[in-house]
Amino acid sequence: MMRLQSLHGRVRQRILIGLLLMITSGVPIAQAERVKDLASVQGVRSNQLVGYGLVVGLDGTGDQTSQAPFTIQSIRNMLAEFGIIVPPDANPQLKNVAAVSVQAELPAFAKPGQRIDVTVASIGNAKSLRGGSLLMTPLKGADGRVYAMAQGNLAVGGLGVSGRDGSRISINIPSAGRIPGGASVEREVPSGFAHGDAIQLNLHNPDFTTANRLSEAIEQRFGSGIARAQDAASVTIRAPASAEHRVAFLAALENLELEPGGAPARIIVNSRTGTVVINQEVRVSPAAVTHGSLTVTIREDFRVSQPEPFGQGRTVVTPDTGIEVSQANNRMFLFAPGVGLAEIVRAVNEVGAAPGDLVAILEALKEAGALRAELVVI
Repeated sequence: MMRLQSLHGRVRQRILIGLLLMITSGVPIAQAERVKDLASVQGVRSNQLVGYGLVVGLDGTGDQTSQAPFTIQSIRNMLAEFGIIVPPDANPQLKNVAAVSVQAELPAFAKPGQRIDVTVASIGNAKSLRGGSLLMTPLKGADGRVYAMAQGNLAVGGLGVSGRDGSRISINIPSAGRIPGGASVEREVPSGFAHGDAIQLNLHNPDFTTANRLSEAIEQRFGSGIARAQDAASVTIRAPASAEHRVAFLAALENLELEPGGAPARIIVNSRTGTVVINQEVRVSPAAVTHGSLTVTIREDFRVSQPEPFGQGRTVVTPDTGIEVSQANNRMFLFAPGVGLAEIVRAVNEVGAAPGDLVAILEALKEAGALRAELVVI
């Protein structure tokens, strides 16, 4: 029994060593992905809904009606629906009411009566929506039709507290909140899923290799001539006519596994945050790179000149400026032909390049024609 456990331990150790060698040598490990993770069915998507409503029951943190007159107008219109007429010369100060926008996302195939989450955000100058309740608000789609009705108590994760002297403490964003399951679906969105004799899969990341492999995998599973790649993003598939059979067909289709094509060699540089991302396809041609930085340090001190006791002089403060210039003595390093990601990272770490310096090095390599990758600055 002890010998068997020892044998299993040595086998596991050899497997781990093999995996580490594959990773450190830059050999990509093939990974199959499901079709549902690579593509989506055309026409099967969610729809955005938006509405305008009122949040009531606030603790004096609502809109200042003098600066948000639309809140008073909305209150007048709502009260008129219930037969209550506010005199035209009346100017009510409603600190417990806030005008808000209500947003929701209607999932594909959502049926009447189902519940969806809504997000509520202030559009006036309300300080906080904490403790408020949204009045019944119709949610409309892009076509102007009402698809859901929202109402309920808000869950606000933020907190805002202010004092009379103007001091204020705010945690997160108290002027926005959510209502889980706060809207009821009233109308179903028409879908062309069950119409026609074919369906189309659209890749999330268009790639000719992936589209070709996807069509080949489908034909290998369901038969020759059933799938055809239209372009780098779309694959057309002949599907059963009945909705029941089409659902079963897609259930089997979306669980097919295939290895997608490799991503193009690309370097992404975020100029605002200094983030640099390099994928494993990046290669560098033979090139010599050196990186040095010049540092200028200016130090400003003050010296006090004190006269002798009982002297006729006076105390004087004189500035003493010191300037020091230093330059880093970094050695030049050489990129061999076909250098990959691991070697690039190692070389950059050796010279101690900061993100801004790394961008300069990559741009210089690109201009020299030694960088075999697309440099994208966002």
